[in-house]
Amino acid sequence: MTPRQRRLGLLLAALLCGGAALTLVLSAFRSNLVFFFSPSQIAAREAPLARAFRLGGLVVPGSITREGGTLTIRFVVTDTRHDVPVIYRGLLPDLFREGKGVVARGTLDANGTFVASEVLAKHDENYMPPEAAAALKRAANDGAVTQKVQR
Repeated sequence: MTPRQRRLGLLLAALLCGGAALTLVLSAFRSNLVFFFSPSQIAAREAPLARAFRLGGLVVPGSITREGGTLTIRFVVTDTRHDVPVIYRGLLPDLFREGKGVVARGTLDANGTFVASEVLAKHDENYMPPEAAAALKRAANDGAVTQKVQR
């Protein structure tokens, strides 16, 4: 084998290994990627049914109900234009309140209910996740407000 053939073989092997590593990294990235959707986007059927994603908006006042004796909580998230019912089993953050911002991670079931596996609440009056703030602003600018929600 000539030195030129050896260099070509090493180059091809390096390219093959690099391609395999890149494929593994991209597939791991894709499987861990979680998108954000607003209630309006869910109503427009832009959210996936089979994949986990984040839902953000405001908790509708008067919508929080607890199932007696269990950790199951139901509430409604809105972007002031559309509402999405949410069911969550677990402990809620201390700052979780009606009329306040929330981001929930989970999946959408066939009935249109968001089944949350994690619920995050904003930590003070000045903070809201950028995606949630942008979705609320878009919903307010797109048309008439369907519900008045305390901010």
